[in-house]
Amino acid sequence: MSFQLKTDQELVHLYLKGKELALSELVTRHKTRIYTSIYLLVKDEYLAEDIFQDTFIKVIKTLKAGKYNEEGKFLPWVLRIAHNLVIDYFRKEKRTPIISNGDGFDIFDVLGIYDESIEDKMVKQQTYQDLKALIHLLPSEQKEVLIMRHYGELSFKEIADLTQVSINTALGRMRYALNNLRKMMTAKELTLKS
Repeated sequence: MSFQLKTDQELVHLYLKGKELALSELVTRHKTRIYTSIYLLVKDEYLAEDIFQDTFIKVIKTLKAGKYNEEGKFLPWVLRIAHNLVIDYFRKEKRTPIISNGDGFDIFDVLGIYDESIEDKMVKQQTYQDLKALIHLLPSEQKEVLIMRHYGELSFKEIADLTQVSINTALGRMRYALNNLRKMMTAKELTLKS
């Protein structure tokens, strides 16, 4: 039986009927996209591999429990499971990914707070620490979009697909996240000066 010619749905049905190789084909078919999506969020090879494995353990348990919803496509469903496991990991670790210049993105450029003077450079490291703490204070939906967009470098279309909202909703959450960060940072500056 040639599994390569089967659709994802057909492979899921074959797996549920006891054809273990059908799941192997699904993993092979989608592993690059799923692993890459996880890695973009966690930026750690070993952690990404662990979460990738956990994702397929959960996929198998869900399939065997008969809880797979056939309305959705297989890949978006697995990506959603992987995304939730990443969020769970960050919640468990109670940390936000490091947002740094090394990834080619500087959140201060987006926030528009700093002109790079010598004084600013001296203060900036502490401010990065403060910013990470402030990101934790954002509502979870805003924090999630901010991390996926600027840390995970996902497009708004990918974010919308993963979070199961419209692109406009994802854009709106990002706008609110940046506005809230600006307000919190301005309030913090006022508190420090008074």
